[in-house]
Amino acid sequence: MRREFMVRGTLLAVALALGGCATQRQADSGESRAGVIAAIDKVNGYWQQHTPAQEWPFWNVATYHTGNLEAWKITRNDAYLRYTLDWAEHNRWMGATSTDKSQWKYTYGETPEHVMFGDWQTCFQVYADLYKLAPDPKKIARAREVMEYQMSTPNNDYWWWSDGLYMGMPVMTRLYSITQDPKYLAKMHDYFAHARKIMYDEDEKLFYRDARYVYPAHQSVNGKKDFWSRGDGWVFAALPRVLEDLPANDPHRAEYEQVFRDMAATLKRVQHADGYWTRSLLDPAHAPGPETSGTAFFTYGYLWGINHGLLDKNEYLPVARKGWHYLTTVAVQPDGRIGYVQPIGDRAIPGQVVDRDSTAHFGVGAFLLAAAEMVRLIDNRDKGN
Repeated sequence: MRREFMVRGTLLAVALALGGCATQRQADSGESRAGVIAAIDKVNGYWQQHTPAQEWPFWNVATYHTGNLEAWKITRNDAYLRYTLDWAEHNRWMGATSTDKSQWKYTYGETPEHVMFGDWQTCFQVYADLYKLAPDPKKIARAREVMEYQMSTPNNDYWWWSDGLYMGMPVMTRLYSITQDPKYLAKMHDYFAHARKIMYDEDEKLFYRDARYVYPAHQSVNGKKDFWSRGDGWVFAALPRVLEDLPANDPHRAEYEQVFRDMAATLKRVQHADGYWTRSLLDPAHAPGPETSGTAFFTYGYLWGINHGLLDKNEYLPVARKGWHYLTTVAVQPDGRIGYVQPIGDRAIPGQVVDRDSTAHFGVGAFLLAAAEMVRLIDNRDKGN
């Protein structure tokens, strides 16, 4: 396996080097609209053929559906939409199911009582998107009940881990866009400000996974700051999904945009030559080798930022292209399975095996987000934008 990986890595490096010397037409040849759609269908077709829609509404599955809906918007493949609708209906448009508010918790937990734990709320952004396609109050009734109860409390520490920003922030902007209740945006910033205070490194412009990993109390194996790739991927992907629904005159919009730009600048500097990001961003030797979920989230974020004018195309499109090249030539396996996805966890683990057989719902969802945004980039290019 080690020899195979080295060979594939060498081939990828050669391909990227050749691509850098090619004409624009040659560089774009792997970015045809038809080619990206084919990649979406290959990956998503494999996933849906091998995974039942009737699964729980926890974060790992819900994240797949955030990507699946974006794939549907691009392809208009009704099987994709039906798959997510079947999942939502199977879960009765709910996350965690407890009805006793006195028992609701937001510490980590997988029980029905952990209603306010963000991992159980990720599904609400999917339900809100489905509501926008065909409004029906039942689709967002539970989402509103949970989030509006949560907002009625004085607590602001609901997002105490970086993943929580992806799980929760887009829920609040989506429900704002439906209800026009300004409390969603005010509370979102209150929660974000707390998360930034305990996890954001103002020097490196990256988020620690949570307060346990802040330097110097926690260090990588080589004594460096240890920023977990997927942890920062969650944030870098959350901000675009928030900005899509955030009003242009929101008083905190400039702050979110600046955090996004600052992260983009740091992540550009630490991208591996072969297009991926290692699991510990500033210490590649801590857990070397490719990792797909963080890479896909970063690639999505770069493409979205370019498409929406937040990131300079000349500076950041090469970064996105390298990420996309890795995703389509290394991460995607011949049968359509997504590989090199670090398993569920909370940090980069030295010695953990992450190989072509390593896959997960959230890795597929992240790939679909990136692929959909790549199509939009191509569409903008073809329009002369």
